[in-house]
Amino acid sequence: MARGSRVSISERTVVTTRVASPFRSYTDGRAIVESRGATVREALADLDRRYPGMRFRMIDEQDRIRPHIRLYVNTDAVEQLDHRIGRGDTLHLICALSGG
Repeated sequence: MARGSRVSISERTVVTTRVASPFRSYTDGRAIVESRGATVREALADLDRRYPGMRFRMIDEQDRIRPHIRLYVNTDAVEQLDHRIGRGDTLHLICALSGG
């Protein structure tokens, strides 16, 4: 690929995305969906295009992962949205539950 050229979302890596039950209202009840992107940021943006509002439930206005959310690529905890993802990876979207 030429330097400076951009890759369209459709050409980016497709990853399996496992969706925690609190987020399934966005995915029509599906526990597993596909997302596209070379980073977690790109994958979440792709999910938000298809499932509007989903990203905001996980990422705050300062572009940080919300405190009650845990994201994993395979078994690696995601601390930054620029965490790389690749073909064959699984992105896990996990929401801590609380209450009495």
